Amino acid sequence: MATAKKAPAKKAAPETTVAAKKVATAKPAAKTAAAPAKKRTPNPAFMKALTLSPELSAVVGDQPLPRTEIVSKLWVYIKANNLQDQTNKRMINADKKLLAVFGKPQVSMFEMAGLIGKHVS
Repeated sequence: MATAKKAPAKKAAPETTVAAKKVATAKPAAKTAAAPAKKRTPNPAFMKALTLSPELSAVVGDQPLPRTEIVSKLWVYIKANNLQDQTNKRMINADKKLLAVFGKPQVSMFEMAGLIGKHVS
């Protein structure tokens, strides 16, 4: 009598192909680490001092400032007066001074920079 032998299941083949794909897609670290990082030069348009409206100068001061400094000083004012919403930190609750700048009682921190564009020239 002849007994039929079952062929063993081939489970090892997919594991080796996955490992082979990982090895094939891996990039050598030596090439990326050897290249020196380029220093970013700041855009002179961002460093240009802008004239502030009376509403905005009541919050950040009356000196002409670049846009980056205006946003930084706004954040200092917001943090000092605890105007960040407690439940959603991305929202800013406006007090009297900021209401004149923003035009609405609550704004998100992402739209804040766009809203100050109306108050600089």
